[in-house]
Amino acid sequence: MKILKIFIPVILLALTVYYCSTVPITGRSQLSLISASEMNSMSFAQYGDFLKQNKLSNNQSSVDMVRRVGGKIQRSVETYFAQNNLSKELEGYAWEFNLVESPDVNAWCMPGGKVVVYTGILPITKDETGLAVVMGHEIAHAVAQHGAERMSQGLLQQLGGVALSVALQNKPQETQDLFMTAYGVGTTVGVMLPFSRTQESEADRLGLIFMAMAGYNPTSAIDFWTRMAAQSGGNPPEFLSTHPSDATRIADLKKELPEAMSYYKK
Repeated sequence: MKILKIFIPVILLALTVYYCSTVPITGRSQLSLISASEMNSMSFAQYGDFLKQNKLSNNQSSVDMVRRVGGKIQRSVETYFAQNNLSKELEGYAWEFNLVESPDVNAWCMPGGKVVVYTGILPITKDETGLAVVMGHEIAHAVAQHGAERMSQGLLQQLGGVALSVALQNKPQETQDLFMTAYGVGTTVGVMLPFSRTQESEADRLGLIFMAMAGYNPTSAIDFWTRMAAQSGGNPPEFLSTHPSDATRIADLKKELPEAMSYYKK
């Protein structure tokens, strides 16, 4: 039994090393048990199911704003990746931006560019620039493959590191729940999987660059995250369950601003 207890961590470590990939742009090593095509396929299916089960907003001006900001961020992402010879990382993307009626303070982006913004976050974003902060940050998480990294960690820890196809066949509900929580969608599983500080830093940095390239002043990110910190109170909204907002984060954002401002054109 003691040998087994020692052997299992060794196996997990070996799997972790074997299935490493690198984060686009930053080059950081990350665990990757799932191919991009597999993630996109599952994303498109789950996204379609989510839209069927939730009410889309009929506030046309707000819907137009979400799609306008999303389109601008999309183009900045594609330009940034092209400039860094990484356009192939976006192959298979089918961008889509929707606004869902919900009091929840939340937003997320699935693999393949599938984005949802909840109406509950709009009072905090306040305007188009505030919304660009949120969408730039969420899209940054997706293109940096943070959700796939979290799901890979979940497959390794909770389902024994099996292939996604095997997990879907043997434990379909658990696997779907793992996918949804990996992207901050709902609360189908008890505890949200938090993004790591490293992942948050990557999304903050890239999000600032993407919004700047899209024509939005990145200094507005400081105001937005300050409002989010004030909003959290004693019971943070779902958005903050995976997106910690504190003085340290805001200080870090200020350090990232000079780089982001170099991309900003009014």
